[in-house]
Amino acid sequence: MHIRFDVPADPAYPGRVAAVLSSVGLRRYGYAGVVLALLGVIGLALSQGFGWADQVAPLYIALLVGGVLAMVYAPLVRWRARRRSGRYAVEGGYDITDDNIMMRSGTESGGIAWEGVSQVVETPDFWIVYVGRMAATVIPRTLMTDADDQTLRTFLTDRALLQPR
Repeated sequence: MHIRFDVPADPAYPGRVAAVLSSVGLRRYGYAGVVLALLGVIGLALSQGFGWADQVAPLYIALLVGGVLAMVYAPLVRWRARRRSGRYAVEGGYDITDDNIMMRSGTESGGIAWEGVSQVVETPDFWIVYVGRMAATVIPRTLMTDADDQTLRTFLTDRALLQPR
């Protein structure tokens, strides 16, 4: 396998990459926020029938507010990442072989050997490559040809690296 493609200097591209990488780590804040908000709402509803509702209401309100803030945290971080990363737009490229993924961005280059990759997660726009538990890089699917995308999918499936989203 040999897949090679270029990444144009698009100011929106680094923001999309930053949003994808940050959403991977921030997803748990949304889940925790939903749980906290539900506990707050349920607690407030149940405590209204009891005489001690005034004493526990601040606790349930705090749970509700904390849950809403946790749910808002991830979108806020993604928005800030997109806004800040627009100035990092440089031309680059990928060279993917059976042995490794070579990436270049401006004057910098680096690579990841497939032996070090623990899993790859598929999204509509990217392949997210993990080394251990850390998202190490993303491969932009939208810049690949359909044939190259299918070739990479087959390679990842054969190596048992592809994890469904």
